[in-house]
Amino acid sequence: MKKEALKALFDQMTIEEKIGQTVQLAAPFFEENEQEITGPLNDMGITKESLWQAGSALGISGAEKTRKVQQDYLQHSRLGIPMLLMADVIHGFRTIFPIPLGLGATWNPELIKESAAIAAKEAAVSGLHVTFSPMVDLVRDARWGRVLESTGEDKYLNQQYARAFVEGYQGKDLKEDFSKVAACIKHFAGYGAPIAGRDYNTVEMTERTLREQYLPAYKEGIDAGAKLVMTSFNTIDGIPATGNQKLMRNLLREEMGFDGILISDWGAIGELVPHGVAEDLREAAKLAMKAGVDIEMMSPAYGKELQQVMEEDQQYAQLLDEAVWRILVLKNDLGLFEDPYRGADEAAEQAEIFNGKNREKAREIAEKAMVLLENDGTLPLKKEQKILIVGPKKDSRDLLGAWSWQGQQEETTTLMEAMSEKIRNENILSIEDETDLYNGLNSFHIAQIHEADVILVVLGESSEMSGEAASRSNIRLPENQLALLRELKKLNKKIVVTVFNGRPLDLTEVSNSANAMIEAWFPGTEGAAALVNTLYGEANPSGKLSMSFPRNVGQVPIFYNQDSTGRPLKEDAMSEKYFSRYLDVENTPLYPFGHGLSYTTFNFSKLFLSDNRLTKEDTLTVTVEVTNSGERKGVETVQLYIRDKVARVVRPVKELIGFKQVTLEPQETQAVTFTINEHQLAYTHTDYSVSSDAGEFEVMIGPNSSELQAASFSLEK
Repeated sequence: MKKEALKALFDQMTIEEKIGQTVQLAAPFFEENEQEITGPLNDMGITKESLWQAGSALGISGAEKTRKVQQDYLQHSRLGIPMLLMADVIHGFRTIFPIPLGLGATWNPELIKESAAIAAKEAAVSGLHVTFSPMVDLVRDARWGRVLESTGEDKYLNQQYARAFVEGYQGKDLKEDFSKVAACIKHFAGYGAPIAGRDYNTVEMTERTLREQYLPAYKEGIDAGAKLVMTSFNTIDGIPATGNQKLMRNLLREEMGFDGILISDWGAIGELVPHGVAEDLREAAKLAMKAGVDIEMMSPAYGKELQQVMEEDQQYAQLLDEAVWRILVLKNDLGLFEDPYRGADEAAEQAEIFNGKNREKAREIAEKAMVLLENDGTLPLKKEQKILIVGPKKDSRDLLGAWSWQGQQEETTTLMEAMSEKIRNENILSIEDETDLYNGLNSFHIAQIHEADVILVVLGESSEMSGEAASRSNIRLPENQLALLRELKKLNKKIVVTVFNGRPLDLTEVSNSANAMIEAWFPGTEGAAALVNTLYGEANPSGKLSMSFPRNVGQVPIFYNQDSTGRPLKEDAMSEKYFSRYLDVENTPLYPFGHGLSYTTFNFSKLFLSDNRLTKEDTLTVTVEVTNSGERKGVETVQLYIRDKVARVVRPVKELIGFKQVTLEPQETQAVTFTINEHQLAYTHTDYSVSSDAGEFEVMIGPNSSELQAASFSLEK
């Protein structure tokens, strides 16, 4: 529809129809069963008439169902304005990929873009128009359950992933390509930094920290063209984000240039009341509308109160018009006025959803997401070895994670099943009833175990232990799993541990017991097959952590790019007291940001800078030689860090500014080159301006954030 026609349609809308466009309701409201919808309708203050004016719905899927709902909706729509259908397609629709934290461990934005494109296509043929993804919140606290939706602790890495997700979901033209869906950046802003790691809790940070560390990934997603942004539940500077005019209108819209739809998270406008900044729903509606929130998800403030609000104060009529116009523009951008059933196709569902090609890509990505944390040479396993498989996760289909909305556990292969498909059954040993194992091994168990060459211990969280509203103060594995590991260690057998989980865990005790350990995350639909391929070396691990793993929960939040302090701990002063340190644990993480081993080895040498000075107009190249010194072909991620030695504001001890993946044959050497310019050295000053400072910089290159070679140059201005 041309803009003139869209404007003519807009001009015909009544106040009630406009308000309806700002209301989003969940799937049960549109089900046919009267008993299912009558209660919720009354609770929300919605009549049958206003139900069919709601501009969007969430959680409806399936081509047949979405076409039926849209058809019913249009029959009730005076002006024939289609409804937007949205859902949580987080890391796959029906074909489930690793959780985003696992995707982050690939250090491969192109793979993330591919996974998003597959998710979009499956969602689109099912009738969806919008996905509530990507979550680009920077996270440093592993206690927070929603860390599983994040891609990690680093702003630069998160920027690359934000763009990849958006481009994968949306493609180049939503109106022309019905295999794509609109992306929604979330949660604006700072949602990943709640005090004490407790979900929905207050966020307290300086504006400079917000701007420097947290905003870049949101900005990258917006610049990539994301059509929607979702508000966060938390406060910023004492004001809940959903009613925060400075955050949403001044910063998001005016400064960052976002002109798309701003949608609340579930119930967030109504939550302005318990937050204590609104006396009632009418005041909450005023605050949210002033902040520029266009769509209210599942709370009744707009639907019940906006008409009265406008009668009392005409300024809200203009704000409502702005919101409704943005909603209509998105519907037009999606091509819904030309085809309100956009992409929903039952035949295409059969061909596109959960097909072999999609599952093969899910397996490939799961392999690249797995991180080899420890290995003394026990891995890869050999097919002729006898492997005893124990642990509560060996027969589990709970490999999809908490946000796998359409994923089917019954379609998910267990690790035992995947092993049986790959290895002769006589080489796979198991204990039928493991109950007694957790209370000490008896002679029968010991006899079985002695047959084994290697014990594979399959541990982890359940999906309910991470995700939204799943914050934990104890981030160790369950005690019964640790008790099992302690018993097995007494037998002096080779132990390989695999872990399925949704957050960085305290794996200190596990690492002390394991000869080798693989971080498998919640790996998705094909995760078990990917893990078996990795265990046996058919896939050579290349994953790198995008978030630090602590030695214990007392270190949390822990992250690699902490600021310099006035009393930094020095290696030659480890026993002295008056430095920034713990008395009972090292400052360093158990596994640092960027860590990940391979079945081959890589050596870094000959770090070279093209010059020892850099000016604003010039660039400087940094080169390092990387050699595969092992016997297998492998992929190494070469990581480039920088440190500003003296600045007007205290700077981090190191910051990631680039990375490249190289594939090397055994004994092959490759020179890897990065280009540095003055823009990469800029940072946010106390007046919120962004610029660099002249002076000395240290450049560091290595396989992770701890093992680095360094050289220096000076910036001249």
